[in-house]
Amino acid sequence: MLTQLTVLVAQPAGLVLRLGGPARLVTFIGGSWLAYAVGAYLIPRLPMRAAVLLIVLGGIALPLAAGFGPPRGSDDLYRYVWDGRVQAAGIDPYRYSPAAPELAHLREDFLWPESSNWCVTSDTTDPGTGRPLTPGCTLINRPAVHTIYPPVAQALFLVIHHVSPAGSRHHPMQLAMAAFAAATTVLLIVGLRSAGADPRRAVLWAWCPLVAVEAGSNAHVDAAAVFMTGLSLLVLSRARSRRPSAAGGVLFGLAIATKLTPALAAPALLRRRPLIVFAAAAGAVAAVYLPHVLAVGPAAIGYLPGYLTEEGYTNGSRFALLTVIVPKTWAGPLAVATLVLVAVLVARRTDPTRPWLAAATMTGAALLVATPNYPWYAMLLVLLVALGGRPDWLPLAVAGQLAQYATNLNLDATLAERIGYGAALAVVIAGALRRARATTGDRAVQPDDIR
Repeated sequence: MLTQLTVLVAQPAGLVLRLGGPARLVTFIGGSWLAYAVGAYLIPRLPMRAAVLLIVLGGIALPLAAGFGPPRGSDDLYRYVWDGRVQAAGIDPYRYSPAAPELAHLREDFLWPESSNWCVTSDTTDPGTGRPLTPGCTLINRPAVHTIYPPVAQALFLVIHHVSPAGSRHHPMQLAMAAFAAATTVLLIVGLRSAGADPRRAVLWAWCPLVAVEAGSNAHVDAAAVFMTGLSLLVLSRARSRRPSAAGGVLFGLAIATKLTPALAAPALLRRRPLIVFAAAAGAVAAVYLPHVLAVGPAAIGYLPGYLTEEGYTNGSRFALLTVIVPKTWAGPLAVATLVLVAVLVARRTDPTRPWLAAATMTGAALLVATPNYPWYAMLLVLLVALGGRPDWLPLAVAGQLAQYATNLNLDATLAERIGYGAALAVVIAGALRRARATTGDRAVQPDDIR
């Protein structure tokens, strides 16, 4: 088995070294997903002990290995490092933008080189206050706007800052998120086993190339949010009384206060003690936001409204699939109506002992509607599929990568989103039709019909 998997990885890697340009990128991404698909097919056919060992080794080694290189495809981790430094100086991270003159004394060569892709000029002002900003170039994206990351993420950035050795730059952040990805692998194995499911399903997370790149290389805080989401869902799936339901709700609230995307799992938690769960979740969110609200007021919401506008969600241009059938001005209302309908259906049909199945439907539907060109948003979906969701949803993770690298592939961004998410939608529909036909066939053949 190890020899087969080595060949599966080594052959595409060797071909990548001989290629250049878009062909090299396509081969690398395609080869990694092919190796993942074959590995995910073979691992469940191994003896349990050997399979679990390989899953754990891969779940640790892949994100860790990816973390040894520089970030690729995202520069969000530099904002994480900066937010941690700002808090360590005793300043609320939501108070100022990175280029604010009040933070000029925190600049250094690592995050503020002489030239970069993000530069502030002498006539740049804070879009919220109109105040002039201090000129300079930085690795931090959108240096003129306030941070967007929620309070639990901010607390994590501060902790990582305090434990980081001098001169370690962004590497501790990569190591921390790789550790969360590895911890999620262990959580899945233990959680699936305790739920009576096959723990070898954890390979769908542990060996996923998206997880390795986005947790290890790009160090996205989604890795921490996904871990807490998985823990909360496992606790809630087995909750038989108020106390574990409240505990699961608190964990779920902390996940949302790390990255907002886990909120997509909320409709799947409405069937068992919803008032307790959501009161606990809301209380946890309120508790971690309260100190920042007291310190900076409404500014604690960060750049979220501006981000939605910048990404084209307010004018409808971001909805790549919906704008195929309706004008941009209608896409926003149609998106909201679609997600509300899916949420209602999910809430009515979810199995409280397996909430990840319905949560995967809600999350997958949201990705199909929003068509983001940020593939790390699909990390939550990969977790839900590993817990027991339909594997049909996994092509959405590939769709996000295609959208992200549209420019590298000489594709129009919207066209790349439509190709990737359109193909993923076709896979989801095909899977649903296949299951519907199988169900119809099972009902058609009744015991009395067999002679």
